[in-house]
Amino acid sequence: MLRTPTGGARKNGTAGPAGRLVSIGTVLTMLRDEFPEVTISKIRFLEAEGLVEPRRTPSGYRKFSTEDVERLARILRLQRDHYLPLKVIREQLDALARGEQVRIPAPTAHGDSVDPNSPSAVYGEVGRERATAARVGRAELLAAAEVDEVQLIEWESYGLLAEAPGGGFDAEAVTVARLVADLGRFGLEPRHLRAMKAAADREAGLVEQVVAPLRRHRNPQTRAHAEATLKELAGLSVRLHEALVQTALGVRLN
Repeated sequence: MLRTPTGGARKNGTAGPAGRLVSIGTVLTMLRDEFPEVTISKIRFLEAEGLVEPRRTPSGYRKFSTEDVERLARILRLQRDHYLPLKVIREQLDALARGEQVRIPAPTAHGDSVDPNSPSAVYGEVGRERATAARVGRAELLAAAEVDEVQLIEWESYGLLAEAPGGGFDAEAVTVARLVADLGRFGLEPRHLRAMKAAADREAGLVEQVVAPLRRHRNPQTRAHAEATLKELAGLSVRLHEALVQTALGVRLN
């Protein structure tokens, strides 16, 4: 669901009054409900890759049409729900523009397909219910993050990513890979991110200390409650981390 410039919400990918041009900041607001991790930098990157072409004012400001916003939403869904690289997404969009029928099955853990417009797999959100995703292979991870084997090996050497027992990577590894790749475009190398990984491990340890007694309980309902508690604590931990970083940056920049 996309949010209109006036704050309302429109279903089925409609993004505001037809023909109206909006700024990149407004586009960000319209997309944020469905894609909470999207940033202006991400939109600019997609523009640089030729996936969206907003108009420009005489002063050089970007102006996006309803079709531009809907195209951005489709791109973000294909990345989030199907782990498709930008090259494949571009081919899919070109095929749609030619009037061709495009159907992309997205396997789940049970082998079923999911709706590409479904918000069930939320990019980058922790502590919220989501559909269980099947593991992805090494090649699929590289394609999703749009990096090469050398970069992935470097990330693994710094402990930022690791294959799951039995092989393959889970859905969260795909999110981590994308974020590490995005940070790399700003000059942040894996060695710079080790502190973040260490902090995340410490936070996970604290959550585990709270949940472990519940998981060992004989009562099945108590064990089920442990999983709900785990999700809630994970979400609160992420929100606290975000707030602390924003507070620290606010203090330093003011």
